Amino acid sequence: MDEQNVRNRNRGHPAELQSTQSKEPKTTNLQKEVGLIGGISMIVGTVIGSGIFISPKSVLANVGAVGPCLVIWAFCGVLSTLGALCFAELGTMITKSGGEYPYLLEAFGPIPAYLFSWSSLLVIKPSAFAIICLGFAEYVSAPFYPGCAPPIVVVKCLAAASLLSITIVNSLSVKMGSYVQNFFAAAKMIIVIIIIISGIVFLAQGKTQNFENSFEGSQVSVGSISLALYNGLFAYDGWNQLNYITEELKKPYRNLPLSIIIGIPLVTFSYVMINVAYFTVMSPTELLQSPAVAVTFGDRVLYPATWVVPLFVAFSTLGAANGTCFTAGRLVYVAGREGHMLKILSYISVKRLTPAPAIMFYGAIAMVYIIPADINTLINYFSFAVWIFYGLAVLALIVMRFTRKELKRPIKIPIIIPFIVVLIAAYLVVAPIVASPALEYLYCILFILSGLIVYFPFVHYKLRWAQKITKPITMYLQMFMEVVPPEEVEEE
Repeated sequence: MDEQNVRNRNRGHPAELQSTQSKEPKTTNLQKEVGLIGGISMIVGTVIGSGIFISPKSVLANVGAVGPCLVIWAFCGVLSTLGALCFAELGTMITKSGGEYPYLLEAFGPIPAYLFSWSSLLVIKPSAFAIICLGFAEYVSAPFYPGCAPPIVVVKCLAAASLLSITIVNSLSVKMGSYVQNFFAAAKMIIVIIIIISGIVFLAQGKTQNFENSFEGSQVSVGSISLALYNGLFAYDGWNQLNYITEELKKPYRNLPLSIIIGIPLVTFSYVMINVAYFTVMSPTELLQSPAVAVTFGDRVLYPATWVVPLFVAFSTLGAANGTCFTAGRLVYVAGREGHMLKILSYISVKRLTPAPAIMFYGAIAMVYIIPADINTLINYFSFAVWIFYGLAVLALIVMRFTRKELKRPIKIPIIIPFIVVLIAAYLVVAPIVASPALEYLYCILFILSGLIVYFPFVHYKLRWAQKITKPITMYLQMFMEVVPPEEVEEE
């Protein structure tokens, strides 16, 4: 059964494509089901993960004092907001899902876009998804093994189960995935509010000794600032996630910028205040010695209800994993639609109207990264590649101001903002290499460029023997998964 027959068969049964609340049949395409609240929840729920609860000591370790530490957290929030504003213009100018992918494609052509999808789909995003799920598994299993670390097998099995559950939920329904995200965003805000209010109470009681002479003993250098920014920006990562689901946003011209303007400053305020709360009950030395800062904070402030912190941190981590899966699946979908991945990855479920093949592919790749004992080192060295593509995407905004003047721009930010973001992105890429040269950075660059080995024969030249292999695979998977190519619809 070919693609057209599958289309005809399903068009003969319009009830299968109807919403339970609407008499008009839906097209076999991604549906606009994410509103303003969903957009804000996606940003807050994806950005606030496990990082702010367990890794502020990495920022402090690099700058050496409370004052510069708080400045770094605030600066990371400002940079994330500026970057997100650039992406707001890009997202309302090119209303396609897939994050950086369609912007690089429009501005620089298929090769940079393909290299982005190659790097993101095979390493950056699935490995991050796996790490988040592993973090969730460690927090969930820890209470059952007091006084010792949970067995690796237990952690990996729980991580695999959570990863599989999230993949299934997002494959079944866009609304279900959005509702799950809203729930976990609300849950994580509860623990954020608890920590912030506790910190304010302690400040009101006069516990400000750790903020006196807060810049003394700081260790500020080009290398230390860049590494501190890396750790801080890791906790903010996800500020651009809404651009991955632009096609599913209701009123994207309104809700995309509003979600950014509300969501990211909310995260920035929360992060700075959480760090202030940490320093009200812990000295810098104590914070650096803590294996999990939020847990130590809970032990000192919330006793005997210390179990609240691990529970809500687990919710927070699971919410970040869900948001990552929800958005990254759209990158796979768009890459498949443009012919840069297998065509089956761009197909839409007839019954569910979700990019189910793309999400399942993403989940399968992420599952592989759970197997190794430790991939944190790999992730650390590949994280700088993220800012290569962030910088290129914002550079695309500058380029298209001159090359694509005909494009409609509902949002047009001052040109100075993308220039600032590009300069900072260049600093973040170059500074760590200059400060501490390592072969791993070279390996990362080589891996990105290795995508060209696949691009030219399979994508650019489309060799016949490759098509003979992929065509029957696509046909059988299409029948098995009940998916069809997305219909062409006019952009709003």
